[in-house]
Amino acid sequence: MSIFKRSAKPETTWAKPESAEPKWFTIARAEVGQKEVSGSGDNPRVVEYHATTTLKATEDSVSWCSSFVNWCFKQAGIKGTNNAAARSWLNWGTELKEPKQGCVVIYWRVAPDSWQGHVGFVDRVEAGKVYTLGGNQGDAVSIKSFPKPQVLGYRWPKT
Repeated sequence: MSIFKRSAKPETTWAKPESAEPKWFTIARAEVGQKEVSGSGDNPRVVEYHATTTLKATEDSVSWCSSFVNWCFKQAGIKGTNNAAARSWLNWGTELKEPKQGCVVIYWRVAPDSWQGHVGFVDRVEAGKVYTLGGNQGDAVSIKSFPKPQVLGYRWPKT
């Protein structure tokens, strides 16, 4: 009788699987909770988001949804639009016919033909709503739902 126990299965070391979500989306998710400072102060992180656009705003009260998306891509090593306008994303990257988690989603505000818009990342789509991870949603980085008919487009970085 042997004093050594034989393992039924050889020990295998597996590499940790990479996250299924895109790197920029993981970066964005880590920013949830960043918000504007009420009163006369400014959140330095929001000002940092602004630094990724040509506008380079220095106040967190300036619309910052596009600045946030640009910042996330910059952190992931991907060139964004460098533009503070949400609708600037309509001509960036590659158009997607259907959304997928982490893609850029652009919405109209006020009216479909208005210059105003909003931009963020698709978290999920449920019951006719697009749940969007974005900046300047309730003055914070958060996940908020938008009606699917308000979508102007979905975009993915060019590879």
